[in-house]
Amino acid sequence: MHSKSRGANPTSHNNDQHMANAILLLEDGTVFRGKAAGKIGVTTGEICFNTGMTGYQEIFTDPSYYGQILVATNVHIGNYGIKNDEIESESIKIAGFVCHNFNTNYSRKLADQSIEDYFEKEGLVAISDVDTRAIVQHIRQAGAMNCIISSETDDLETLKAQLANTPNMAGLELSSVVTTKTAYEIGNPNGKRRIAVMDFGVKKNILRNFDARDCFLKVFPARSAFSEIEAWNPDAFFLSNGPGDPASMDYAVALTQQMLETEKPLFGICLGQQILALAAGLPTYKLHHGHRGINHPVKNLRTGRSEITSQNHGFGVVEQAIYDNPSIVEPTHINLNDNTIEGIRLKQKPAFSVQYHPEASPGPHDAQYLFDEFVHLIDQHKG
Repeated sequence: MHSKSRGANPTSHNNDQHMANAILLLEDGTVFRGKAAGKIGVTTGEICFNTGMTGYQEIFTDPSYYGQILVATNVHIGNYGIKNDEIESESIKIAGFVCHNFNTNYSRKLADQSIEDYFEKEGLVAISDVDTRAIVQHIRQAGAMNCIISSETDDLETLKAQLANTPNMAGLELSSVVTTKTAYEIGNPNGKRRIAVMDFGVKKNILRNFDARDCFLKVFPARSAFSEIEAWNPDAFFLSNGPGDPASMDYAVALTQQMLETEKPLFGICLGQQILALAAGLPTYKLHHGHRGINHPVKNLRTGRSEITSQNHGFGVVEQAIYDNPSIVEPTHINLNDNTIEGIRLKQKPAFSVQYHPEASPGPHDAQYLFDEFVHLIDQHKG
């Protein structure tokens, strides 16, 4: 899950680059050949796909994608350029990129740069002009696996040797890599509510949603001590999204258990749901190929209403464990595509979570009510 690349003269690189060949090799030996995009180099990671029709820049910068090579199912990528403030973190987090049409020309007047210049500046290796439908169909059938992209060599034996050294996503702890190094505050210090945010790979738009609801936030590094968090005197706790295998995050599970003992409200999103479940004694597992896109249907079991959601996760909570423990937890949302659990609520604690992304960015806003529910829960507990 690393990339190495060699620099190039930005004034002369584009024309040469898109004549250069590139290769995508999957762990099971499947090969796709295309054209080089972004930096010339080699990169490895777990292959996954996102079905969103828009929002590619937000996806590139979502920390939950750290260590993954992303396949875009939308045909045209880069056609509306790159805008410097449309980010979910301060840098690209995907390990590599795969697409059909890589558009270096863009039409949006507000854009700051092309996707090619952006990838070169960020050092991202990519491949274009491949059959992304065939790749996605293969992943759906064979499941998630590691892969390698190279625009430096097409020697399969060399690439297979490099790919063999790439660690499997199962068992990887990655939040420590993407988390903030030091705690920081966001919002009005005199805001109505104080929320301690655990940064396991938090998206900026989650923080914006809390800030917009008169919440003062302090964002803590993933491995912060509970004593440090509690010393800030928060009214509530938030567990963020992030990359990697939740079962490898014993430190976060222990921290969450300490938070739950305070009886203060707690809310989790995505990885945050998995951590909350583990803290309640419920196991997690790796999905066959994950849920990633902005059109996933979810049913709210409390209201009977359905919502279209933004999702990005490769792990989930074991469904049967939730149904087997009705005194501990109740399911609040289910995925209408495969009946996986999309939301839970603890019975004995003021804690709930969802597996999807109510803040979207990109995506629909059907689930923004969850932020309001959390704020209301905080106000109830404050009296």
